[in-house]
Amino acid sequence: MNIFDIVTAKEIASYYTALGQGQPPYLGQTLFPNSKQLGLDLSWIKGSKGLPAVLKPAAFDTKAALRDRVGFSKVETEMPFFKEGMLVKEKDRQELNKVMNSGNQSYIDMIVNKIFDDKMTLVEGAKAQAERMRMQLLSTGMIAISANGVALNYDYKMPAEHKGNAATVWSNLTESNPIADILGWMDKVEGDTGVRPVRATCTRKTWSYLLGNKAIKMDMNATSGDKIILTDSMLEQYLMAKIGLKVAINSKKFIDETGAQKNYFPDDTFTLFPEGNLGKTWFGTTPEESDLMSGTDAIVSIVETGIALTTIKHTDPVNVETKATMITLPSFERIDEVFIADVA
Repeated sequence: MNIFDIVTAKEIASYYTALGQGQPPYLGQTLFPNSKQLGLDLSWIKGSKGLPAVLKPAAFDTKAALRDRVGFSKVETEMPFFKEGMLVKEKDRQELNKVMNSGNQSYIDMIVNKIFDDKMTLVEGAKAQAERMRMQLLSTGMIAISANGVALNYDYKMPAEHKGNAATVWSNLTESNPIADILGWMDKVEGDTGVRPVRATCTRKTWSYLLGNKAIKMDMNATSGDKIILTDSMLEQYLMAKIGLKVAINSKKFIDETGAQKNYFPDDTFTLFPEGNLGKTWFGTTPEESDLMSGTDAIVSIVETGIALTTIKHTDPVNVETKATMITLPSFERIDEVFIADVA
């Protein structure tokens, strides 16, 4: 057995699947679940306001009037391609060669797992890219990514009236009234679409404004509100009882293409959305999946619905290259039922 037998896309995919069991999904993946289609093109029907249009009356024995698809638009675009690879490090390959025939399986497993853990960063990077796009959509209604000389810009045409600002910045804990703001935004979406947003997301920093807000504390206890130290659970129960709202705190971070650490979801943004899925995270067919699945020099396995893991043999120098590729883009069919608020 040699390195080409051990470091294969199939083995890496199996390792990843076993490692990932039980790990909670990203918030965006629960709102925009993964789905697969052939090719690059992505299209979906975006409803306008979500309100039903009544059937027209007609006399008996007459032809039905043909209805135009008023209030609906077809959104079409091409999904972007992402690709990155890495080699087995020379030191790791030499370590593996030394112990292959030693019979020390625990040492062999340690070296192999170290190699596989390196490869996992490619899959995690692909997942992070998809989550970044979903959170950009949820916080701006657009996607904008620029790296390696490629600039991706997608405007999902969110209704301008479903973006707004707090009446008073929420960091002003004594003067702001977040509950009044939120109710106004909820009412606006429901008035326009007939659907009331009952969920929201924000970062820990934005959540802290609610925890420290004087109006909320006084509403919870008029006599000693200023002295209350709210906990997450206390505030969650209050928001559900007061306005029927459930908030997900999202302070997860990622490393971007420049090496900078960033939030998936920005501070000082509060996004309201309804129950259920908001769209889908669509994966297309990568060139590796289309053309290399039946090959021998390159081995391809698919993880996370549409991330293609490919291992390629190199004979000079002797090595194994692993790359992760994906073609992906979220759809946002329910964008009209969302409100994005700037609270700063």
